[in-house]
Amino acid sequence: MTDLAQGLRLRDDFPGVGDWHYLDSAATAQKPQAVIDAIARAYGADYATVHRGVYERSANMTLAYEAARRKVAQFIGAASDAEIIYVRGATEGINLAAHSWASTQLKAGDRILLSTLEHHSNIVPWQIVAEQVGAQIDVVPLTQDGCIDLDAMAAMITSAHKMVALAHVSNVLGSVLDCRRAADIAHGVGAKILIDGCQAVPRIAVDMAALDCDFYVFSAHKLYGPTGIGVLWARQELLEMMPPYQGGGSMIDKVTFEKTSYAPAPTRFEAGTPHITGVVGLSAAIDYVQAIGLDAIHAHECALVAKARSALEDLNSVRLFGPDTSAGILSFELQGVHPHDVGTILDEGGVAIRAGHHCAQPLMNHLGVDATARASFGLYSDDSDVDALVQGLARVRKIFG
Repeated sequence: MTDLAQGLRLRDDFPGVGDWHYLDSAATAQKPQAVIDAIARAYGADYATVHRGVYERSANMTLAYEAARRKVAQFIGAASDAEIIYVRGATEGINLAAHSWASTQLKAGDRILLSTLEHHSNIVPWQIVAEQVGAQIDVVPLTQDGCIDLDAMAAMITSAHKMVALAHVSNVLGSVLDCRRAADIAHGVGAKILIDGCQAVPRIAVDMAALDCDFYVFSAHKLYGPTGIGVLWARQELLEMMPPYQGGGSMIDKVTFEKTSYAPAPTRFEAGTPHITGVVGLSAAIDYVQAIGLDAIHAHECALVAKARSALEDLNSVRLFGPDTSAGILSFELQGVHPHDVGTILDEGGVAIRAGHHCAQPLMNHLGVDATARASFGLYSDDSDVDALVQGLARVRKIFG
């Protein structure tokens, strides 16, 4: 048992967990009561619009909304809160970068570099851009243990590559990217690099200056916050050259029927009434995670993954995917049993896992499977979850002989 598990009964902070063995945190994390309470207050006694009202409650909500932006900037080591754009989630953040930067900066003959393990959200937007401008996409292979092969990336990247987009932590394999080396390789040929931080931000401390990337995205709901809100971080100089992603209220400077001028970033990219309560919930989630410490969370989850891998390795009918050092995520295959059947039988025993292609069909093709079963841990996970998973798999094996 880790120090985190021994020192705090964090499970009690999450009303959605209880005695349930929830092992699907990579899909969406459960919410602590502190986040639920913050959202309830924001929808209740504190509720008002932001940036528009001159009355006191609106002014207070605006202060809270913008204070959250500063908190996000501090949380990820951004140089300025003006580099923080609120979006619906990482998917919208990637689409915004693809639409407003890549589609305006790339031309026919340029190349985009992705990797084999990317989530569909970090593949499809770049395919759309490539089709629009006549660019081509190249794919970095993986190492034997399921990491993005940066040696191969260094060998295959050329000056024709203008954008690189890679996952910080694989949502299937849990493998962790050396972001700084990837950024150095990209910048060595003059390319920009976007990092998908969805699976990293809930479990690894990140710092934009240290990573030296150009764009970074993450979703609040994987960080123990609400759905419908996320963050795109981008360098200020890039934001200043990017046109708006959507038009509407708030993102303007002056509107006439002849011409509209736009507000500076980040407001230029936040058209319409924002997800006010979502931002409040994100702020509360960051407070909760920081009070525990990301280093402690990461160590706790790695210990649980190590225990689970060790136990599953003893079952000769189980194939494990990803590196031994995977961050909070363990995908596996039980020989002769479809992952959906594994998930259904585990659910009967109160164990919730993910079964499917995990929005990573190219990676499934690479692994030679249609789907995998995936157990993913959160800060509320403990040894009982691993034990229940192992016991549940023993029952699956017994049912299927």
